[in-house]
Amino acid sequence: MFCVPSTETGAIMNITKGGLVLFSANSNSSCMELSKRIAERLGVEMGKVQVYQEPNRVVFLTETRVQIQESVRGKDVFIIQTVSKDVNTTIMELLIMVYACKTSCAKSIIGVIPYFPYSKQCKMRKRGSIVSKLLASMMCKAGLTHLITMDLHQKEIQGFFNIPVDNLRASPFLLQYIQEEIPDYRNAVIVAKSPASAKRAQSFAERLRLGIAVIHGEAQDAESDMVDGRHSPPTAKNVAAIHPSLEIPMLIPKEKPPITVVGDVGGRIAIIVDDIIDDVDSFLAAAETLKERGAYKIFVMATHGLLSSDAPRLIEESAIDEVVVTNTIPHEIQKLQCPKIKTVDISMILSEAIRRIHNGESMSYLFRNIGLDD
Repeated sequence: MFCVPSTETGAIMNITKGGLVLFSANSNSSCMELSKRIAERLGVEMGKVQVYQEPNRVVFLTETRVQIQESVRGKDVFIIQTVSKDVNTTIMELLIMVYACKTSCAKSIIGVIPYFPYSKQCKMRKRGSIVSKLLASMMCKAGLTHLITMDLHQKEIQGFFNIPVDNLRASPFLLQYIQEEIPDYRNAVIVAKSPASAKRAQSFAERLRLGIAVIHGEAQDAESDMVDGRHSPPTAKNVAAIHPSLEIPMLIPKEKPPITVVGDVGGRIAIIVDDIIDDVDSFLAAAETLKERGAYKIFVMATHGLLSSDAPRLIEESAIDEVVVTNTIPHEIQKLQCPKIKTVDISMILSEAIRRIHNGESMSYLFRNIGLDD
């Protein structure tokens, strides 16, 4: 099983406090809860900084303004940025603060970004662009020297950076939740809602010594049709312009088969695992299918709970019994709207990562027993 740091809740970690500054780059107070938890675990106070949106009276727009109110010269600066609904403002807050620390002669600037925004746009689709690569370049150019994140949508995103990236895993905490909060979890089966998430489901199943099931067919993620690049150019109107010898063989169009479940879920608890819960429609369809196949309880577990605006209502009215996500993204309002949504705190592993980087210790302890497919 993955290794979870043994630090007890509320205990203060052994950290060399001199030369460390911890900032929250959020102007939204609801996004600062994770930062406060991390500071409490490390036994340090949050750095003094003002982040706010300044209205421009001339063009009736707002601009992000950052004012650092203490010296960061020669210090290790850790900037915690939790993504809010206004993701573009979140990004600008981070970039401006990083650049401010760079120009203030900080020794190192480490971004702690539990959920990396635009991570779903990490592949070329149609005539679009790889936005994750653009964002990585912007962060490095602004002055970031190290990045701590969690469960990147695709591990290959690490290669977009020319700085060290520590991609931590939330799986140990989710596995611990299954073992402690689901009394009869040994009668469960781990479910992948599409073949694309089968490796993640297999990782959970092997560590819990449970069976696995995969949903295949119409309910799978629509993104999978276009992950291999741009669409071909439009067909030429003048067919005569194409030389007869250039008869390029075309791929047969994809046709999704009727929805099927590979694996037995009858009379079992079904635990659907994924990295992100955003649009819940695919999870609701998977839950209905599992109910039809005889599953008597359905749990959904993911690292990042983006939870679109109508997600709480849809989850509450669905066949899903419980949705478990971590606090990489704040969702307190959604929890009030839907009691089925539960939160797992991952501030412990982020605090430990910060402590080890500041003290110059190895990070390998946090990656013990993690394989290539995890």
